[in-house]
Amino acid sequence: MLRLIPFFTTESQMIAALKRGESRAHKVVYERFAGKMLAVCVRYCANRADAEEVMLDGFMRVFEKINQFREDGSFEGWVRRIMVTESLMFLRRTKQLRQEVPIEDITVEPDYEWADAAVNENDLLRLVNQLSEGYRTVFNLYAVEGYSHAEIAEMLGISEGTSKSQLSRARTLLQMSLKKLEQEPGRRNQSEHYEKTYRKTSD
Repeated sequence: MLRLIPFFTTESQMIAALKRGESRAHKVVYERFAGKMLAVCVRYCANRADAEEVMLDGFMRVFEKINQFREDGSFEGWVRRIMVTESLMFLRRTKQLRQEVPIEDITVEPDYEWADAAVNENDLLRLVNQLSEGYRTVFNLYAVEGYSHAEIAEMLGISEGTSKSQLSRARTLLQMSLKKLEQEPGRRNQSEHYEKTYRKTSD
């Protein structure tokens, strides 16, 4: 019986092979991270075909820039940041990224704690994907990726106030959509679960 031996036993070995330009290392990295990175790209590019294209461009960038990776941090985190950057470049290139609403037009103050509740991941992803590009991008950068408003402003070429207003409006719209979702038949138990979880995060 043929025994399969893994190409690399440590991440450091894999990274070293990447820096040497070994094609087998490219294959291993792609197979290991493609699923996660496609999920990242889908959050920014709601069209799956676009997300797949962005992901492939992202991996090409990873292989091109691998010598810039310093091994004192997370390799997966570094790859993820490249995927986010590629997604933003795609949105700019296709002119889908724009300012949605000035901060003075925000009239509803959203509950900033709700997004931390353990809502159903598929439901939340679907609702986020229904947001317009600008709202969805800022929400993902802040709530999912953990960037500050100052960092988002620099990345998108907008003011911090615009970043805050986009996030505020995005969360307000998501709250409204979630409330509608909870009113659907058969959602009562799930709604009660959301409410219990929310109370725990608010204590």
